[in-house]
Amino acid sequence: MSEMAKTVRQDETARDPAPNITVIPAAPVPPRRKPRSRFWIAAPVLVATLGAGYYAWSRYTSEPAATMITETVTRGNIESAVTAVGTLDAVKSVDAGAQVSGQLKSLHVGIGDRVGENQLIAEIDPASIENRIEIDQAELAFLEAQLVSKKAQLVLKQANVERQRSLVAAKSAPQAMLDQAIADYTAAQADVQAIEAQIRKQKATLAGDQVALGYTKIYAPMAGTIVDNPAKEGQTLNANQTAPTIVTIADLSTMTVKAQVSEADVGKLKIGIDAYFTLLGQPDKRFTGKLRQIQPKPDTENNVVLYYALFDVPNPTGELMMSMSAQVFFVEAAAKDVLVVPSGALHMSRGAEKPTQVTVVTPSGTTETREVKVGIRNRVSAEVLSGLEEGEKVVVDTAPAGTRNGEGRTLRGLRLPSMF
Repeated sequence: MSEMAKTVRQDETARDPAPNITVIPAAPVPPRRKPRSRFWIAAPVLVATLGAGYYAWSRYTSEPAATMITETVTRGNIESAVTAVGTLDAVKSVDAGAQVSGQLKSLHVGIGDRVGENQLIAEIDPASIENRIEIDQAELAFLEAQLVSKKAQLVLKQANVERQRSLVAAKSAPQAMLDQAIADYTAAQADVQAIEAQIRKQKATLAGDQVALGYTKIYAPMAGTIVDNPAKEGQTLNANQTAPTIVTIADLSTMTVKAQVSEADVGKLKIGIDAYFTLLGQPDKRFTGKLRQIQPKPDTENNVVLYYALFDVPNPTGELMMSMSAQVFFVEAAAKDVLVVPSGALHMSRGAEKPTQVTVVTPSGTTETREVKVGIRNRVSAEVLSGLEEGEKVVVDTAPAGTRNGEGRTLRGLRLPSMF
């Protein structure tokens, strides 16, 4: 039985051959390793970061060493002055205009011409005024003829009064005749007086027209230079309401400076103090004068009260012209060849009893504080009356040691770059 089963299994095995299958073994799984710590890799970076931060913090919090800025005590000139801005104008000018209406017949001058006093500068057509004068003269002659007639009537009336008075006295005429004669005589006197009044009026009219005829020739009221000419030849001028200006004459031999001074400084000015100005085109040349007037009425510009201070300067060469801009200085005090130091070197005390001090650099390089007596002082420099010698050095200011090209550039205020 067992041999039969064995034979059967061998037959089945022979009928079913085994399939062609290749078995690939799986890759072996590596063993799990314990992760290494990254502390030793980040440690150098952390140390560098902390070091840079500490360096920046120490530079940021520490103050740089100071460097002294010094100036040498020298001799020079100094002045204390009130500054202002002004304009130039002619010290004297006048508008020569027409006093009568008419056409401007001729103009004998132009802008820039120099004229003398009473020189003929223009003429207005006189034809209409000459016609009026002719009419006035004729009217006057008519009135004078009437006056002769009225006077003759007056003589006749007077004789009639005398005659009627004699007749009444002889009782040859009634009293009424005498009364009528007296009334006629009185009326004749009134007629004569009326004609005489008309004659006086006509003579005044004639005289006025003759004066107007003289106004047709326009003469220069003063010697000077023609600076403006608003009227032209052939223009019709109307003088009934306002006198039209023909030319403007200015005396440019002397110019006046009209400076605007603030109300804070006007109290420092005194009539007669020295004053000078410079021009925009000539900043190194001074034109001097003396303050002659402070106008009491100010101008207000943008809520700033400005007073006008005037002084005159000669202009023999004619280089000064009207409306030029001037930088004006009114000198309060001045000194020449005195010891001068920068104003920044002075240490002023609030109390009046405390003296002014300066810091002096000694020959050994150290510094010492001295008391000085100050004279004239302005915004830039000050006069030293005592306490310093010429050639000594005084400290004006201090600057950081890292200053370069006038700029104190340090790490303060700068943002550090990110390390990561």
